[in-house]
Amino acid sequence: MNASTSSTDSRRLWHHIPQLPVQLTPWFDWPPRPAASLKWLLSLWRPVGLYTGCVALAAVIYFGFQPETAVMQTFSASWIFQIWIRNLILLSAVAGALHLYLYTFKKQKNNLKFEEKDPSRNSKTHSFGNQTLDNMFWSLGSGVTIWTAYESVYYWAGANSYIPVLSFTENPLWFVLMFFVISVWSSFHFYWVHRFLHWPPLYKVAHALHHRNVNIGPWSGISMHPVEHLIYFSSFAIHFVVASHPLHFLYHAYFQGIGPSLSHSGYEELQVQGKNRMALGVFFHQLHHKFFKCNYGTVEMPWDRWFGSFHDGTEEATRRIRKRRW
Repeated sequence: MNASTSSTDSRRLWHHIPQLPVQLTPWFDWPPRPAASLKWLLSLWRPVGLYTGCVALAAVIYFGFQPETAVMQTFSASWIFQIWIRNLILLSAVAGALHLYLYTFKKQKNNLKFEEKDPSRNSKTHSFGNQTLDNMFWSLGSGVTIWTAYESVYYWAGANSYIPVLSFTENPLWFVLMFFVISVWSSFHFYWVHRFLHWPPLYKVAHALHHRNVNIGPWSGISMHPVEHLIYFSSFAIHFVVASHPLHFLYHAYFQGIGPSLSHSGYEELQVQGKNRMALGVFFHQLHHKFFKCNYGTVEMPWDRWFGSFHDGTEEATRRIRKRRW
């Protein structure tokens, strides 16, 4: 289904509608679907995409820009600032480049853009009266700082042997599998903390700030209240109890910290010279920002389907979700 074949109501809501109904991972289907599950896995780990990109970026940073382990045995403003500034630069480079390409210079025009509108430039809802500036402020000021705090504590704990550390030579198979484990854990964690953030008292205090963004853009990804950043990045806690390597932490950090710039881009695919080059926005999560009471997790885990909060993009699902309390 696309915008040209959707109903009048759907055309009014969306500029571009991907193929419907929205599909969730087949990994948990019964009876098992091994071929479909493998195809899904390979689609996630395509050569040019979020997962492989985060692994590649983690390797570049670890081997080229990581402070010495001995230095990180003691908390010091110098090396912590180095971590903070590199996270600031990386997020700014990705979110900034996407915003410039898609919204400032309109290189892709509105091709594969879910909503016809752009992020608001004159808004009483957002700080500074501008959605993008508001998102940048919270993403860089609070988001990068709290992300860096978790990262710094992990490096300090690892350098002092306070937590289990995994090396490739000790267990190469588990070293590789850990990247997949992190991805599944991240999805699991996100669903449950996201439902918690929609608990009305906590929503009012913290999560409402992220939901200022009904029409999302690259800078909306981790535009959150500091309380939400503390909860959201608590996904990193797995590294304090399960043996991992700094490469795994960096992959996890970029998946959580930079990945949302892609998934919140507002576009389904990145096009260069008229050809689709990389998957960007996820309509599954776009529906959450539109309808609020659905799709709390990610497509990698079927929690929403199991707990009745799944919106598959159809009008029947819209009617059902609108009857939910929260």
